[in-house]
Amino acid sequence: MSKFLSEPTHLAVVAARFSCGAPRVGAEQGPQALVDWGVFSDIQARTGYLCSFDSLSEKDTSRNSIESSQNLDANIYEMKKPHAVSLAAKRVSDCVYSHAREGRFVMTLGGDHSIGVGTVTGTARAVRERFDGADLSVLWIDAHADINTPQSSMSGRIHGMPVAFASGLAKSPSKGIFNWITKSHLINLKKFVYIGLRDVDKAEEAIIHQYGIKSFTMGDIRSDGIERIMDLALQYLGDDSPIHVSYDVDSLDPEYAPSTGFPIPGGLSLEEGIYISQRLYATKGLVAMDLVEVNPLIESSRLTTTLQSAASVMKAALGVGYEV
Repeated sequence: MSKFLSEPTHLAVVAARFSCGAPRVGAEQGPQALVDWGVFSDIQARTGYLCSFDSLSEKDTSRNSIESSQNLDANIYEMKKPHAVSLAAKRVSDCVYSHAREGRFVMTLGGDHSIGVGTVTGTARAVRERFDGADLSVLWIDAHADINTPQSSMSGRIHGMPVAFASGLAKSPSKGIFNWITKSHLINLKKFVYIGLRDVDKAEEAIIHQYGIKSFTMGDIRSDGIERIMDLALQYLGDDSPIHVSYDVDSLDPEYAPSTGFPIPGGLSLEEGIYISQRLYATKGLVAMDLVEVNPLIESSRLTTTLQSAASVMKAALGVGYEV
């Protein structure tokens, strides 16, 4: 249980069923696939957690503005569907904040990784309110850096930009596009660590270097071992602030997570992925987790493998069935 939670037995599950930030459909089906897999039934059966569920969707007829904006969305600075993604991220941010503000552990299921704009900003805002302006610590476990700005991105897809918007490196380019992000939402890049990078744009490399962002590539992991890398990452973050981990399933090698939009060979083994979660649980500082980019429409014959892997890293982060 986290030392920063006031409702430590309440697991707030947010199903962020959005794929508007990515070029391929299917990630919006990831949350339901994970729920149907039974991961939360298992968690409740084996722990004292009480799970609540919020479902956010592009198809929500009670709030159809996201679907409408997708149909009418105009590109700005070559960004694809900026209004739709901004609105989706705001809904995620507000929902995550509402739970995190009450001191609950928040588990957000994606969806493409553009929802990360919403998840970490929602937690960061709640942490500042609960702990007298404290900054949130963030670990971004991913094959990709996701820190392109609208100007540096070659694709214009916002699933490659969430860190830039959540940290304030990318500014609102137009009314209605991420202008809901205030100073209270922003994450501090001095309390931010990447783990597992192996497919990073030249522009992203320059941004990481310019701002001195702590990052550990798969080369670092192969050289030093995941135990040493986690020692260094947690030492860098310190133990004085809550931790949010944003976990892209493509951080795992495609052998373990084939059903994802942009699989990159040479990733984390499942054992390494679980170990990261184990170490985070052991800190007693973890307050929120994202698990994103499970896509049931890709390598559907191997979806079971992907769901098993995703469930394993999620459960380890909650202390279910694994010990360091």
